[in-house]
Amino acid sequence: MSNEPIALGEALASFDALWSPRLVTPVNDYDVRVAKVAGEHVWHVHDDTDEFFLVLDGALRISLREPAGERTVRLARGDVFTVPRGTPHKPHAPEGAAILMFERTGTSTVGDRHDDVPAHVDVTTGHALRL
Repeated sequence: MSNEPIALGEALASFDALWSPRLVTPVNDYDVRVAKVAGEHVWHVHDDTDEFFLVLDGALRISLREPAGERTVRLARGDVFTVPRGTPHKPHAPEGAAILMFERTGTSTVGDRHDDVPAHVDVTTGHALRL
């Protein structure tokens, strides 16, 4: 862990892979991650942890399956949203986006339970950021 400022623009410019988050910095038992996303992710659930999203650029949609039914949250640049633990959700960005996520260290990108994972989704707990 570096104790130096990290420019998120430079962090995002350091990789091209979609749905493949980079670890920016730890915060206690959590990771700050950035990712480039486009198209659809996969329906998945994090049983024991919430998932925080901040849209840095573009727009992100998150479909949710909640007790009251299914809905889609639309997030524009600068918007934040937290998916509560145990909530099935599916992020998607039809036109692409750059996002920042705050997740417990070791959290898989496809959660604890998920649909079949398409080839374009990286199953990882995050990759080291190389600036």
